[in-house]
This record gives sequence, structure tokens and C-alpha cells, in this order.
Amino acid sequence: MSRDMSEARGKTAGADDHREFVSITVAGQLFGIPVLQVQDVLGPQRITRIPLAPAEVAGSLNLRGRIVTAIDLRTRLRLPPLPEGQAGMSVVVDHGGELYSVMVDAVGEVLSLGGETAERNPATLDPIWREVSGGIHRLDKTLLIVLDVARVLDFSARAEAA
Repeated sequence: MSRDMSEARGKTAGADDHREFVSITVAGQLFGIPVLQVQDVLGPQRITRIPLAPAEVAGSLNLRGRIVTAIDLRTRLRLPPLPEGQAGMSVVVDHGGELYSVMVDAVGEVLSLGGETAERNPATLDPIWREVSGGIHRLDKTLLIVLDVARVLDFSARAEAA
């Protein structure tokens, strides 16, 4: 950990408080996953479909001998599927001691963002997106939506609505 990051973490939360996110893109929108929850980044994988699983569950994959549940973030956000012939990527996250592969269009760089760019979800954010968002960061030319991994993996609200 860099000296600057150590100093920033030692201060009280505020404008100097920095958080790091792995940036991902889905349907042209920039999202961020807290870097401490990311275990791995994968290219296209062979996924085995799981019968009777929720639509958001694309299936499972084998990651170095571990079975990992693959979640299609486009389906979770009620977006159209990735165009035919376009290969996506996966971000492997740890939640409750289990590994999940979150399927995305692309993975970018790690962003270190300060508290001065952080805001609560805007009222105009799509309710489905608001359901999985832990807030936003306004960047120079775009908006980064912070994904709350626990909420992304929680399908209970969807099941209750069905």
C-alpha cells in the first residue's frame, strides 16, 4: 500500500478519504466494484447453465478447481444481452466466503476516488440500478455507479415481486 493511501486511510472520513474501485463497463455505463471485494478478472469463460436458476444466474464455471456461480450483470440490470460476437469479461468477487463471477462488457483500471466526488444515488437513477448501487461518483466526463456486491447478488426482491 502506498504511503499516500495509508495516510488517507488514517484520517477521518471526509473529502480526503479515498476509496479504490475496479472500473467496469456495461452497456456503455461505467460502474465500480470496491477493489477489496475483487478476487480475479477473467476473459471469456465456458459457462455451464444451471437448470431452474434465476435468469440473472448465467450458470457456473470452474475457476482453478472451484465452482463459481456466474451472474449476468446485463440481465440483473434489465439490459439487452451482449451483442452476438462480442466477448465479455468477468470480475470474480468474494461474498460471504463464496466466489461469484460478475459478467460485464469490459474491465478498466483501478480508480482511487476521493470523498469530494461521492454522492448518494440521484432520484433520476433507474430504480433497478438504484437497487444495486451504493452511490455514485461524478467524474470529469462521466458518472461512476458504485455497485454494492451484496445487493447485486440478492435476488429476493425480484423473487417476491414475481
